[in-house]
Amino acid sequence: MSKSARWAWLVSLVAATGAALVLAFVLSFSDQGGGFYERHFVWLFAVNVVVALLLMAVIAWVAVRLALRLRQGKFGTRLLIKLAGIFAVVGMLPGLVIYTVSYQFATRSIEAWFDERLAGALDAGLALGKTTLDTLADDLLNKARAGASRLAETGNALQPLELERLREQVGASEAVLIGPSGQLLASAGGSAATGPPERPSPTLLRQTRMLSAASQIDGLDEDTLTVDGPEPRVRALVRMPRSAIALAAGDERYLMLVQPIPRALAANALAVQAAYSEYQQRALARDSLRRMYIGTLTLALILAVFAAVLLAILLGNQLVRPLLLLADGMRQVAAGDLRAKPVFASADELGGLTRSFADMTSQLSDARAQVQRGMLQLEGARTRLQTILDTLTAGVVVFDREGRIDTVNPGATRILQRPLSAWRGRHLGELPGLEELAQRVEQRFELLATSPEAGERDAWQESFELARGDGATLTLLVRGATLPHDMRLMVFDDITEVVSAQRSAAWAEVARRLAHEIKNPLTPIQLSAERLRHKLEAKLEGADQALLLRSVNTIVTQVQAMQTLVNEFRDYARLPAAQMQPLDLGALVGEVLALYGQALDNGLLTVQVEPGLPRIQGDPTQLRQVVHNLVQNALDAVADRPDGQVELSVSGARGEQGDLRAVRLTVLDNGPGFADKVLKRAFEPYVTTKAKGTGLGLAVVKKIADEHGARLRAANLHAGDEPDGPLTGARVSLSFSNFAAAPAAPASAGDTGAAPAPGAASRVH
Repeated sequence: MSKSARWAWLVSLVAATGAALVLAFVLSFSDQGGGFYERHFVWLFAVNVVVALLLMAVIAWVAVRLALRLRQGKFGTRLLIKLAGIFAVVGMLPGLVIYTVSYQFATRSIEAWFDERLAGALDAGLALGKTTLDTLADDLLNKARAGASRLAETGNALQPLELERLREQVGASEAVLIGPSGQLLASAGGSAATGPPERPSPTLLRQTRMLSAASQIDGLDEDTLTVDGPEPRVRALVRMPRSAIALAAGDERYLMLVQPIPRALAANALAVQAAYSEYQQRALARDSLRRMYIGTLTLALILAVFAAVLLAILLGNQLVRPLLLLADGMRQVAAGDLRAKPVFASADELGGLTRSFADMTSQLSDARAQVQRGMLQLEGARTRLQTILDTLTAGVVVFDREGRIDTVNPGATRILQRPLSAWRGRHLGELPGLEELAQRVEQRFELLATSPEAGERDAWQESFELARGDGATLTLLVRGATLPHDMRLMVFDDITEVVSAQRSAAWAEVARRLAHEIKNPLTPIQLSAERLRHKLEAKLEGADQALLLRSVNTIVTQVQAMQTLVNEFRDYARLPAAQMQPLDLGALVGEVLALYGQALDNGLLTVQVEPGLPRIQGDPTQLRQVVHNLVQNALDAVADRPDGQVELSVSGARGEQGDLRAVRLTVLDNGPGFADKVLKRAFEPYVTTKAKGTGLGLAVVKKIADEHGARLRAANLHAGDEPDGPLTGARVSLSFSNFAAAPAAPASAGDTGAAPAPGAASRVH
């Protein structure tokens, strides 16, 4: 037998013993008289208390074991506690109902036993018997007084004949004349069976002396009142009148009359008195009786609750085992363990439930494997899509149905130069500087939804201009499309360079045509003007001659200016292809700056070249022209300023990890800067801030930069690097990222055409 089974049998034996004791106590009242309760109350109550304490101790022990199991974290303990609690409640509720009803029944039954009407009836019977006896005694006492008075008047008190006559008149059984000390002086009545009359008791004689008359009832006792015993009787003793008899002073006589009491009356009086005494004793023990009944009922309730808890513990495993099996399996499934689960070997519904759970777990395992394969495929597709988005040069932005940013690729951040990834979940119009673009894109989507243009179904395309923070203007080609679930897709490209290239190509065509159409007539015009001056100069005098010379000089000067302009247009249109070769940009800058010796000596121009920079791939001739154009433009911008300053630097542009990304040529000046309308199109032909400029300098620089794959940028400088701060000058930079394969070496004459200027490696004046 297992330990748990032995423990269960022990507890069951204790419960059965307690139930037997309770039943024995309850049955004792049905087959025992009232004296049994008084005789055995103490030990019965003690036994009930001991059994109740023992049962409470067993229940407490069970509770402690469950608490320890719960504290140790044993699986299923909570379910066992819950099941035990349910059984306890199920056993307690009916028990409480029965307990309440039994309590009321016992209480009211006990109260009914001691009803006030019964007590009143007993009091009335006792009073009636007492009154009857008192009436007999008073009547006999009055007769004694009257007889004593007649005897005193006749003066024949000592005559037996007078006493007999008095006895017969009053109907007494005996008439006795008593002396002062209680001795018998004369008597009448009585019988041989009863013997001579009895002397009055000292108590009766003492009361008569004090009160002149007294009565006494004799023989009214349970022990003496029998069928063969003497009858109860009433004695009346009165003092004889002193004035009516000639007696010596102090000599007293007493008349005593004795009358029997009917035996039935005496028996009834004694029965009433005995019942009244027993009732009073029972009434005194009423509270103890009630407590004993209530204690018995309470013990029965405790037994019922204990039986319910015991049943929960004994049968709990059978009910809980499949549930614990399911709970453990669910916990494993929740933890991700979808291995085959054990099945409870039973043909009932719980066994079928465990089998269904095992089948479900197997299906879940198969489904999870399929989902994982699908997730891997989806993740691979998502990775490929993200890779495509990351490598796209175009910007991609996906908006959710609320118009908030959902997906952004790096191209969008690069083109717009704003951290769009950090603004996911917000509207595009909330980004500084993109309010107008967001509004126009929203309007275009609404136009597509309400009234699409011809050829538009689910997508639209339009170009927008966007101002950047550095003052430049971006030209964006934006394409929009609607996606499922009311989502929107916006794809845009930076076509600023394309538009600029188109404009440059257009200007190149214009320049070619102008050079062709204008250059041919210029030479004949100049020759004709010179011929007129040669023919007419000697024939005219004075003012006419001066007018002729002035007019001819004007024609020749303007023709030469036109020829210069045509030559510049021709050079722009017919810029030769770059002849790439490795060169040192710092040495090339020093060579060009040798032409600006006066500006260097005056401190108007300063140069700083970072040493150790790698060679780049470039055309020395074209790059000389670039440096010359940039420096000359900067010097022209500060020509009218007494504190004018131009700075030229060659440095390395490095990334976040310190790696060299490009070699940068930068020209700074503290001149008036670019006008806003000029800055947006600074590298287009015929755009200039000079009164006499052609606007082709930066256009040529832009074209050469494109030939070299370099990035050309122009911006205005503001105080404190604040966009809204005061304008302090302009900056033009050219970044070369196409490095030469050979390591850097001192430049030769074949590379740059000349050696670097002195001091070009640091700061040149």
